[in-house]
Amino acid sequence: LLFLWSIVVSIFGIGGLLGSSGSRYLNVKFGKKKCLLCNNVLMIVAASIMGCSKIAHSFEMILIGRFMCGVSAGLCVPLHHQYVGEISPKKLRGFANASSSFFWSLGKAIGQISGQRELLGSQSLWPMLMASCGFPALVQLVTLPFFPESPPYLLMHKGDLEGCKKAIRQLWGEGQHQAEIDDIMKEKSTMKNTKILSVLDLVKEPAFRWQLYMTVILTATIQLCGINAV
Repeated sequence: LLFLWSIVVSIFGIGGLLGSSGSRYLNVKFGKKKCLLCNNVLMIVAASIMGCSKIAHSFEMILIGRFMCGVSAGLCVPLHHQYVGEISPKKLRGFANASSSFFWSLGKAIGQISGQRELLGSQSLWPMLMASCGFPALVQLVTLPFFPESPPYLLMHKGDLEGCKKAIRQLWGEGQHQAEIDDIMKEKSTMKNTKILSVLDLVKEPAFRWQLYMTVILTATIQLCGINAV
């Protein structure tokens, strides 16, 4: 039984690894907005499966739902950062990207509080707790269609200059945005001469060795800083 529930917990991370590995391909092929919309559907389906597991008397449904949640989270993390950064005006870009970390921490805190036995962690309400991850996905699924696709994606991958201008006007209002368009064009020309590294290439590349060390050390030691206890 202990082994079974250990798999229920850890299978989320396996799904996350697979989701994040495929995020770049899906991003280039379908665009960030469409990927995020489909990702919300995946999370809602996963939440529904887990929420119905008690009625169906099936622990396998919890396993499947947790795995799907992991895939959804793995896809969402890089896509969300990129989309929020690209649709934000340059002066607010850093703030918009930094807000993600705040809401991740807030979500963890709300989840841990809601999981107390006095709230949703009780014998009768735990399926509702497991299905609660579908609510934020539903909110985003309803609201995201009102937002345009990322302007850099439209211009760099689709070559749609008019669509890019329309998206910029919708996001940032009327005005002179030629400087932003020129920056995107410069990035596009730079990318043509830049080799896209795989994870293995990144590990082998000496020029990125110290940056990689710093990222690994920071990611590992953040688990020891007491943030979960706080």
